[in-house]
Amino acid sequence: MFDVKYSRQAAKFLKSLDKTTVSRILTKIEKLKHDPFSHDSKIIEGYSEKLFRVRVGDFTKLPNDR
Repeated sequence: MFDVKYSRQAAKFLKSLDKTTVSRILTKIEKLKHDPFSHDSKIIEGYSEKLFRVRVGDFTKLPNDR
């Protein structure tokens, strides 16, 4: 399992959203903690390191394992 750390900008952004959207995003993040390379993540091309994106509704989460 991976740890998740939120930047100040991410925390501020989550606070600006409605509770339903925040719940959906946090649920997806919890799933990513256990399986960060799930079938619904896609590789982002053009970076020297492997970066993946995950879409939750209109939002995209970029997992960063650094």
